[in-house]
Parts: sequence; C-alpha cells; structure tokens
Amino acid sequence: MSFETPDFLHTTRTSYDAMAKPYAERYPDGLGGRPLDLALVTAFAELVRAVGTAPVADVGSGPGHVTARLDALGVPAFGVDVSPGMVALARRAHPGLRFHVGSMTSLDLPDETLGGVLALYSIIHVPDDHLPTVFDEFRRALVPGGHVLLGFQSGDEEGHLHLTERFGQEISLDYYWRTPDTVAERLTKAGLRMRARVVREPLEEETRPRAFLLAQKA
Repeated sequence: MSFETPDFLHTTRTSYDAMAKPYAERYPDGLGGRPLDLALVTAFAELVRAVGTAPVADVGSGPGHVTARLDALGVPAFGVDVSPGMVALARRAHPGLRFHVGSMTSLDLPDETLGGVLALYSIIHVPDDHLPTVFDEFRRALVPGGHVLLGFQSGDEEGHLHLTERFGQEISLDYYWRTPDTVAERLTKAGLRMRARVVREPLEEETRPRAFLLAQKA
C-alpha cells in the first residue's frame, strides 16, 4: 500500500509519527474522564457481540487505549493506524493485542469480515472528497448487520484548520469538522443505515462539541 497516494495520508502519517510519544503521554486513556463516550463505546461493543464473533477494527487506533478497552469488554478487536510510530507505541503498551499500519481508505481486509468498525476522531483528517471512499470501505468490510461507530469534532457549521505545530513538534496536519447531518448523509449514501446520533457539549479543554454516529450495514 502506498501512503503517498493520496497526499493527505502522507502528511497525516508523518505528523503523527512526529508527535506520537507526547500525544500518548498527554492522552493516557482514550476515554478517561468522559463517561458518556465510554457508555457509547460499551453499547457499541454489546451490539457487535449480538451480531456474532467477527472482530472490530479500531481505525485510527493511535496508542491503542480504546482497542484495549474493547478487548476488556469481551469484543475481539485489533487496531489500524496510518502512523508506524503510533502502532509501535500501541504494540509496546498492549503486547497481547494486534496492531498494524494501514489506511481507512483501503483496509486491506477481505469482504464481510468485521463485526464492527470504530473510528474515534480519525475521520477528522480525511478531506471531504475522500470520505465516500472511506465509508464504502467500512461497508465492504462489515458483515451483514455489522455496526460503525464514529466520533468527531462537530458544530453547527463545517470548518477546516491546518496546524503546523503541536506538542512542540513540527507537523502539517489538516483537521475537518462537520455537522452530524453531513456525515450521516455520507454514511447513508454508502449503504449504511443510521441507528443513533449523539452530540455532547465540550469538556474541559475541548473547544467544539463531539458528535457520535452509529450506523449499521443492512
């Protein structure tokens, strides 16, 4: 797989490689201190178990904390991240779980092999014109009845931010925030049926609302 095509995968990979260690130190638990987020992931895990024994792909798994949380909830799970640096950290922190380098635009998995796809704050780096490819990949890899849970920064309007520094590291990273309706429409067009929408207000240092969308493959 080439991470140089499309270009945003290359910049996302190199940026997270640069800030992998301070990022993991700053966020030691992907769901810590956010009980609503944890409750939604727990509900997602229960829905996946109800469908069967197919695993969950935690796409954009970063240091692997949420992948480990899914495993603790009794769901077979593995992590996928575009950043080799993040994957290396996840493997060291959670040696009993599987993590590999990959892209959500091409999951490199057979058709209908996943019980669920979890993508928390990873589609935020995907430009609008690549979202259909990502959601088509999710649908393709899911078993019938499988679920997708997305989490992303949201608000009443669409927006875009480009950062050149974070955690004291030089990066080149684009962030996109979208309304729940916009993302739900894209999921529906990809053949995924909407099941639930949740929007919570910002917590602590967060500056934007967080949206969670649950969808299911018919």
